Amino acid sequence: MIELKNIYKVFNAGTVNEMRLFNGFSFDVKAGEFVSIVGSNGSGKTTLLNIISGSIPINGGSVYLNGMDITEMSEHIRARKIGRVFQDPSVGTVPSMTILENLSLAENKGKPYSLGLAVNRRKCEMFRETVLKLGLGLEDKMDIPVGLLSGGQRQALSMIMSTMTPIDVLLLDEHTAALDPRTAETIMQLTDEIVKKNRLTVVMVTHNLRYAVEYGNRLIMMDKGQIVLHKNAEEKKETSVDDILHIFNDISIECGN
Repeated sequence: MIELKNIYKVFNAGTVNEMRLFNGFSFDVKAGEFVSIVGSNGSGKTTLLNIISGSIPINGGSVYLNGMDITEMSEHIRARKIGRVFQDPSVGTVPSMTILENLSLAENKGKPYSLGLAVNRRKCEMFRETVLKLGLGLEDKMDIPVGLLSGGQRQALSMIMSTMTPIDVLLLDEHTAALDPRTAETIMQLTDEIVKKNRLTVVMVTHNLRYAVEYGNRLIMMDKGQIVLHKNAEEKKETSVDDILHIFNDISIECGN
């Protein structure tokens, strides 16, 4: 499904601040896997997602999706098959537009422009039923600008929008980090439901060790651009938060939540 081969990534190349993060790094995710990634700040977690999504260039190596070399493919083209939810709830939505308008934009992602109506009565009802399932009362706020919603409501909306069109991969970039504990639990439950319903391949970066242990079928810990721990599905079942925390302490990096 996803394969990174021999990746090199250098920041501030040729300056006194040059920093080589990935030096021949390789990584793969099979179809249907849910990979949870933990690690300290600067370990390479978010950079890994940026490389998969195409939001930053690499200095060497190749990126493959479903066997196709997408190394030179632009981010907006990759977005047709790769969805992403960010830490900041405001990033995945347009605050000045209504819920209805945001959902319409998401539903039309990758489709050709035409002179037809972007939203008709049938779609309005479909969108309303979609947000009704969230149980957050958004079905009665379809004409309210998204910027007026709470962070949790916006993040739930971002989750829905990222999967409204068929995608192969969902990237979750600390998507509960900016939320209060109760809302974070709601978003994680929603995430699990959406992933299972759509049978998505997922790469989730998180600082919450419990989420990393409880969700997904693979667990990876990164440090300084390298994978220092890898638990497959069977090993992960026997892994506890204390086990992961112990490894964090052993390699002297700051633990998560």
